[in-house]
Formats: sequence, C-alpha cells, structure tokens
Amino acid sequence: MSEMENEEWTDVIQSQTKWFDFHLDQIWQFRDLLFLFVKRDFVAVYKQTILGPLWFFIQPIFSTIIFTVIFGTVAKIPTDGMPPTLFYMAGITAWNYFADCLNRTSTTFTANAGIFGKVYFPRMIVPLSNVISSLIKFGIQFLLFLVFVAFYYFKGASFHPNRWIFFTPVLLLIMAGIGLGFGIIISSLTTKYRDLQYLMGFGVQLLMYATPIVYPLSILHGKLRIIALLNPMTPIVETFKYAFLGGGGVNLMHLGYSVFIMFVLLFLGLLLFNKIEKSFMDTV
Repeated sequence: MSEMENEEWTDVIQSQTKWFDFHLDQIWQFRDLLFLFVKRDFVAVYKQTILGPLWFFIQPIFSTIIFTVIFGTVAKIPTDGMPPTLFYMAGITAWNYFADCLNRTSTTFTANAGIFGKVYFPRMIVPLSNVISSLIKFGIQFLLFLVFVAFYYFKGASFHPNRWIFFTPVLLLIMAGIGLGFGIIISSLTTKYRDLQYLMGFGVQLLMYATPIVYPLSILHGKLRIIALLNPMTPIVETFKYAFLGGGGVNLMHLGYSVFIMFVLLFLGLLLFNKIEKSFMDTV
C-alpha cells in the first residue's frame, strides 16, 4: 500500500451529503474554535467604544425609563399591580436575549462570507457562538435586573418571587432554541433573498410589541389574546415575569406550545442550513 492509503484522515469534506446528515459531532471536535468565536464576539463589539461593556447596562436602563414614562405614565397601561420599573425591565431582559440571538444568527452567511470562503470548519459553530456570547450579555443584564429586584424588595414593594425562578435556565434554553432556529432559517434564505435582511430589524421590533413586554397579557381579550398566544415568546416572557414578580400564573400548555415551536424551528433550520452551506458562496 502507498503512504496515502495508510494515512488515517481526521476530517473528510464532501460536496454532497444527505438531507439529514447534520454532522453535529464535528462541533465538539471544533469546540476550541467555538470558544474563540465567543471571545471574539464578546470583546470585539465594544473594544473601540468609550463606555465599553457599560453599554450592556445602559441599554436596558434607558429602555426601562422610556417604557415607564411613555407606557406607564402617559398611556397609563396597567402592570398587574407590579412596580412598573420591574415589570418593564423583566420583559426587556428576557426579550433582549431572544432578539440578540435572532438578529446575530440571521446574518451568519452574509456577515462571515469572507471567513467561510477561506477555511473549512463546521459552519454551525458561528450561530452557536452568537447564542453563547449573547448569553454572557444576558447574564450581565440579568444581574442588573436582580439588583433592581432586591432594591424594590427591601423597599417593601408589592411583588412575589416564587419557585419558578429555578425554571429560568429552561426558559433561556427555549429562547435560545427559538432564536437559533428562526435565525438560521432567515440566514439561509438571505443568501438568495436579500430583502429579508432589510426586513429583520422591522420584523423583530414588530414582534416585540406582539409580545407582552410593555403590557400584561391579562388586558388582552378575544382575538387579540389568541394572536398574542400564537407568538411562542409570549408564554416565555409571561413565565419569566411571574417567576420574579408574581401575579398571573404559568400555563404549562402554552409553554409546551413554545417548546414545540422551538423543535420545529430548529429542525427546519438545521435542514435548510445543511443544504445552503454547501453552495452559498455562489450566491452571497
């Protein structure tokens, strides 16, 4: 046998694969690269800014102030008896993680075309790194939210944290799954239909107002309530608010719907991503 025939290959790159060959095992083999991308995403974004990581705190604080003034003071939208500041910050904290996952994964192919065209590695590592680095950002904003919760708690404000707090990691997993699945679907379609890239910002903003962040689900009735519950983020945000602030309750059937949508989006996203990554350089 020749020397090449005796050599054992660690990676085999194929131009044609089956629809369900996701090769997820390769992600573990490239885990060091995954962590490098996470570090790059977290450090590079604010490296040349004056305030740096302080922007992680500024954004939710300013959003909370604006929502409190406009929706709480001017529009006088009720918050189910909870302190308006905590009500809005809870919704913003949960929503920001989902929106960040969705926005960043939706540009996977177009934003990283230069890297993808030069070297091979499992392309799924890039959207996964976005989800993980967004989790770090969420952790910082979540700590800020907990500081406000503690402040209002010792002031004697009327809200009631409960044992659903321990369900928070599961809520994060569901949000990450929905954001990742939806994001890689958009990213895959954007390689051919660039219009989706311009619609993303508007679409995410519109979806935020279709989620009970600036208003409680309890004020919606009839068709409006049905439409809100069709949004898979609604049960997640409602559960997050209930866990830390009380009021309302948790509907396991609605949460089950969110989990179902997560699996559907992840499956369709992986399916589409797996096919597009082989030929996207011809269209990007």
